Amino acid sequence: MNETLNDNLIMQVNRLAFSYGWLKQKPVFTDFSLSVERGKVYGLLGLNGAGKSTLMYLMAGLLTPKAGEITVGGNNVRHRLPSTLSNIYVVPEEFMLPHMSLREFATLNGALYPRFSYDDMLHNLAIFDIDPNIKSLSSLSMGQKKKVLMSFAFATHTDLMLMDEPTNGLDIPGKSQFRRLVASQMSDDRTIIISTHQVHDIDRCIDHVVIIDHSNVLLDESVASITTKLRFVENGTAADADAAIYSQPSVMGYSLVLPNTGDDETELNLETLFNATLANSERITAIFNSKNA
Repeated sequence: MNETLNDNLIMQVNRLAFSYGWLKQKPVFTDFSLSVERGKVYGLLGLNGAGKSTLMYLMAGLLTPKAGEITVGGNNVRHRLPSTLSNIYVVPEEFMLPHMSLREFATLNGALYPRFSYDDMLHNLAIFDIDPNIKSLSSLSMGQKKKVLMSFAFATHTDLMLMDEPTNGLDIPGKSQFRRLVASQMSDDRTIIISTHQVHDIDRCIDHVVIIDHSNVLLDESVASITTKLRFVENGTAADADAAIYSQPSVMGYSLVLPNTGDDETELNLETLFNATLANSERITAIFNSKNA
């Protein structure tokens, strides 16, 4: 790996091994590796139990691997250096907020993040149509709590943002507002990793897809690379389905994934891509492994 590419990486997961000691089952990860680039929005996908949430908490230093290491900005996260932790923010799927005002929460927690901006938090709240004069965070609905926490999270301006099922609990306008927030917050230095099953909520705001199954990385490609190599058809015929890498019946006919043999790129259908990768991972892998051939 050349020096230029190394400079573009914010995180490296190297030969990771992890298991929950109290569970008598196979390890979650054995010899798992992944490189994460700066300035991208990653969609992290996998079946229930594939290890997505565990991987995120390992990335944040909240869990300790049995072997291997994860480095963020060149520092091993298991050392939990203040300079490392202050540059990572985790938005968990489930959380509680304290019985205090938003201003008190922002003052107390914002001090942990050197680049936190109260004004930027107010701007983010405005995207969600949330009144900042909140007297008790604990009294909010779960959807409102998520909007408030994400508004605060993005205002910390950490280089790495880890989000676990961020759209769970959001109504339809809230999901649209979430996509606007993500789009407005991207920079060349910031990286966002979104783990979700709600693929329709993120398919237009990500630019890289990672699909995992425990220790196996089934797909690790940019959206640009995916749409160059694959075609997504929403109203295919039965004859089209015979030639497809993957097909599933839909109201309009068949949703298909086909090799892209021409120059016509189609819009990514993240749900169909995910299903295709699980159903026919060997062929999907072969298509992308041949990209430099």
